[in-house]
Amino acid sequence: MTDTPANAPACSAVLFDFGGVLTTSVVAAFGELGRELGGDERLLLRLLSKDEESSALLVAHEEGRIGESEFEDGFAARLRAHGATVRGPGLVRRMQARLRPDPDTIALVAKVRAEGHRVGMLSNSLGDDCYAGFDLPAMFDAVTVSGEIGVRKPSRRAYAIACERLGAAPEETVMVDDLEQNITAAARIGLAGIVHRDAATTAAALSRLLAPATPH
Repeated sequence: MTDTPANAPACSAVLFDFGGVLTTSVVAAFGELGRELGGDERLLLRLLSKDEESSALLVAHEEGRIGESEFEDGFAARLRAHGATVRGPGLVRRMQARLRPDPDTIALVAKVRAEGHRVGMLSNSLGDDCYAGFDLPAMFDAVTVSGEIGVRKPSRRAYAIACERLGAAPEETVMVDDLEQNITAAARIGLAGIVHRDAATTAAALSRLLAPATPH
């Protein structure tokens, strides 16, 4: 019997984000909409991250405290205040219209799971139909969505709930997310992390973090 090296990978589970990981870039999609609304490709992301009213609307929506239409009306008003010509109804659909499934990352999820690792999804939700077209229960061992649990990334509680549902301790779990701040937050409760840019680099990073799979 061969002893396991002290520095051998110890992780046995992976949590994947949704937007920007299982899909094409959220930054690029919001940038295209910003240009369509008036030419400023940074407008949506700037308001959602820097504008107090817009940020509060997003947090309330992602935590399930306000619905899609209330978020749309409020965010549209903030966009208009910054020069964009936009109405609330249908705004979330427009924000999501340029997001497409990323087949390479979807295949990576299936590969990691087939190798014997537990895989879950932890996502901050946006809109009523943001996961349309994805058979999440078939893809994952556990699915955790902020609007359903009432707490969002980067809250430690969100990661703890996702790990609990996945049946894995934080110290055994890797978080894959396109936002560096969400990886930093996950590390605070012991998760390893990968800032996702594309499937190939994420796959390479996972190969260094995951323990050898147990054959079925």
